[in-house]
Amino acid sequence: MTDGSEDEAGRLVAVELDGASIGRSTPDVEHERRIAIYDLIEDNRFVLPGHPTGAYRLHLAVRDSRLVFDVRDADDGPLVLHILSLTPLRKIVRDYFTICDSYYAAIRTATPSQIETIDMGRRGVHDEGSQLLMDRLAGKIIVDFETARRLFTLVCALHWKG
Repeated sequence: MTDGSEDEAGRLVAVELDGASIGRSTPDVEHERRIAIYDLIEDNRFVLPGHPTGAYRLHLAVRDSRLVFDVRDADDGPLVLHILSLTPLRKIVRDYFTICDSYYAAIRTATPSQIETIDMGRRGVHDEGSQLLMDRLAGKIIVDFETARRLFTLVCALHWKG
């Protein structure tokens, strides 16, 4: 019989956004951010090389055009701070928002095959952003592709204006 800690080994158990640096937004955007966090916590692989594998808490902030990963242990004790420039992600996030706008407009007027084509492009841009995020975290934080996808969704959610 286990105490449940094995299920939390090498994974995020909490994600918090720094309200001071990210700020509040519209209720719809706040809802999308909560969904992105929920999805990330529900299914992820998150390991810090050189640190005991365990349950991690992630505090995300944006400071001086940088994404701050403040990783803590399950008791909220600091473990490591990684700071990534947002510059390499900006174009992909912008492209992702543009194609999402096209997708939502197409849903109202386009044929199913046109919608599917746009959706394939949207998923492709999302995958590209996820891979870039994984590459930027390489050697610092080990995540699988699905976790990188969820993290990229959250990075996008941080930029939604509503």
